[in-house]
Amino acid sequence: MRDSSGVRRAIQLFSLCLLILSLEASAQVYLGIDVLAEIDFEILQSKRVGLITNHTGRAGDGRSTIDLLHETEVCELVALFCPEHGIRGTEDTHVDSSRDEKTGLPIHSLYGKTRKPTPEMLEGLDVLVFDIQDIGTRFYTYIGTMALAMEAAKEEGIEIVVLDRPNPIGGMRVEGAVPPAEQCGGLTSIYPIPTRHGMTIGELARLFNEEYGIGCDLTVVPMKGWKRSMYFDDTGLTWVPTSPNMRTLDGAICYPGIGVLEGTRMSCGRGTNRPFEIYGAPFFDGDWITEHLNSKGIPGVLFAPVSFTPSAKGHKFEGERCHGVRVTLTDRDVFDPILIGLHFIQTVYRHHPEDYRREDRFATLIGDPAVWEELTLGGISPEAIIERWQPELENFRQIREKSLIPAYFQ
Repeated sequence: MRDSSGVRRAIQLFSLCLLILSLEASAQVYLGIDVLAEIDFEILQSKRVGLITNHTGRAGDGRSTIDLLHETEVCELVALFCPEHGIRGTEDTHVDSSRDEKTGLPIHSLYGKTRKPTPEMLEGLDVLVFDIQDIGTRFYTYIGTMALAMEAAKEEGIEIVVLDRPNPIGGMRVEGAVPPAEQCGGLTSIYPIPTRHGMTIGELARLFNEEYGIGCDLTVVPMKGWKRSMYFDDTGLTWVPTSPNMRTLDGAICYPGIGVLEGTRMSCGRGTNRPFEIYGAPFFDGDWITEHLNSKGIPGVLFAPVSFTPSAKGHKFEGERCHGVRVTLTDRDVFDPILIGLHFIQTVYRHHPEDYRREDRFATLIGDPAVWEELTLGGISPEAIIERWQPELENFRQIREKSLIPAYFQ
């Protein structure tokens, strides 16, 4: 069933290019799954397919990728694989393997006993298809799941097809720390890429495969109509919360820099209607912190005091009344979540040095083990820290360039 012919692959890719060029101009972006369906799943012809997906894996018209692959007679969908939060995106803890109620197919969890597909899970498959919406931040686990699946596909000699989707927070800006290589390897820091990488899931697959040496048999099915300057609400597509506490686009825009605060003694609003837009703790002086953050004149954002009670099970300060700050974007084009996250840490620590502290995972999330001491004990400004990161960011931009999809610049 498997065909590794370079000629056949070249013909398939040429057909994809012709299709993308032929699609009529539209305000709505055509996703990778839409493009695949338009060519009647040709690149999966007569293959046994394993699909890595969740509730975000759906076509532009809302049909699920599971249903589309299960219903076509071109290929045979034989197994499902799910990332963190499960196949329906509702879990907020480890996920067990199970069986899909609608199709009867087995669902292999990649966020339970194993994070990487095992040889037993891949037995009998010709190809793995990956279709999950990312949010553009290094420590969001879906890209780590993809990388480990690519490694497994390489080891078992099967193909992998990545169906591309938008980076919801845009494909232009590259920001944050690049973690040291020795700190990488887990789902929240799989490779040394910046916190905000400015790449689509398909471009990341190309980067991981070529620059970080996976070397699997990879095909990326690109989108039609997506441009690097787009935020998700420019695409004409319907926003689907990518996990239980990634509910809004504004929350996703805040996440690369302010989401890092989850690695400190602070609630980021999990279990409220505005996760990653409100931050606090029972011991916070929200009025004082708000006033000092606003006094810095950081562009693109306003801060307001807020009180809230987190309800997310098992997360910090569950059921406790917290006081803190609400973040409101006033201009997302100049809003810098990395800068704001650093200012948050420094401001809160100055007012609550006895109560406010980091957790073990902070260094992995921020990507730079020296930052906490620099901000708290060293008094180094956030602006100086960001300036220190620039040489590594510039180096990454050059590495990244070869993996970017040219059509997204047009």
